[in-house]
Amino acid sequence: MEKPDEKIAFGGSCHWCTEAIFQSLIGVKVVEQGFVATNTGLEDFSEAVIVHFNPEEISLKVLIEIHLRTHSSTVMHGRRYLYRSAVYTFSANQELEAKAILKKLQSEFAEQIITQVFPFGAFKRSRQEILDYYYSNPQKPFCKNNIDPKLKFLLKEFADVTDKERLQHLNENY
Repeated sequence: MEKPDEKIAFGGSCHWCTEAIFQSLIGVKVVEQGFVATNTGLEDFSEAVIVHFNPEEISLKVLIEIHLRTHSSTVMHGRRYLYRSAVYTFSANQELEAKAILKKLQSEFAEQIITQVFPFGAFKRSRQEILDYYYSNPQKPFCKNNIDPKLKFLLKEFADVTDKERLQHLNENY
């Protein structure tokens, strides 16, 4: 019997970038772009996405690793209030699993990972006109300069879970 889809939320960089990254993965069914808040004293909303995925096609570990490697997960900067480096979980079990995955992945990073795990609190969807931003506007300068390099990284480093057909417009042979 097939497992039902799960969901997890990620924040860390511009939600246009994060949305495009997760939309480009095999096993990801839906990506909701917007702003997420937690209920742990950080009720302010921060740019993020909710990722609905099939755990039989892509694991939570792979999703978290991709998240860490496609944004500045070891850098504290002045705009972290808007781009909180976070994994937002939807259950106590998922929270424990996410924390264990982060702890295990830390050994693969030279710097301390600043990404934190929080319980999901609330979500505000982005304006309709900026949803599916990358795949609606791949030729825009922001997409070419900021998102394309991240998607090329996916093709190179996570080829086994990247939807190559969806990214064929990048004209790279990985």
